[in-house]
Amino acid sequence: KKSFAARVEDVVMNIAEQNGFCGGMCYSFESPKVFDKLLLADNDPLRQAIVIANPLGEDYSIMRTIELNGILTSLSTNYNRRNEDAFLFEIGKVYIPKSLPLAELPDELPKLTIGMYGKDVDFYTIKGAVQEVFEVLGFGDKVVYTPESDIPFMHPGRLANIAVGDKKLGYVGQVHPSVAKNYSIGTPAYVAVIDINTVIENATFDRQ
Repeated sequence: KKSFAARVEDVVMNIAEQNGFCGGMCYSFESPKVFDKLLLADNDPLRQAIVIANPLGEDYSIMRTIELNGILTSLSTNYNRRNEDAFLFEIGKVYIPKSLPLAELPDELPKLTIGMYGKDVDFYTIKGAVQEVFEVLGFGDKVVYTPESDIPFMHPGRLANIAVGDKKLGYVGQVHPSVAKNYSIGTPAYVAVIDINTVIENATFDRQ
């Protein structure tokens, strides 16, 4: 019998696929260059990544602390193959060290990352997609969206934090135009990142 967490992940994947999103597999290992592409400040804590002892090369030399590079790279591939639109999602982990050098295992945090672009795609398209996940999992009425402006890789005027109760659930909005340019995406791109553990804490399969 599947665990509750596995059932929740199955529901999330089913909703994404029913809405025309393609699932992607992104690597846990990345290049430190990702931080510059995402416009992270030099002192950003997300730069505190675990370095691999014997990497396959610089492009796979750290364990990722942020989930966006994989989705943005896939959106870029679609855009540069002249696909008019792309709807992608990934469920994968980020690895946040408690301290460096490592004295204990890092926190492995599963995230749902959604990315899209297209002729009829805007902020409300992607917000609707994530809200549907919360509705189907029985806690949509508890989710609050608040305007946000200080995530460096996101467009400051088209961005919302997502919370349930007093817990941060993630964020949704348009990718910063400079970041889209860094990934050779020549059209507005939208992403949402949702913390799976917080979804699991709030999900219910009990229908009233």
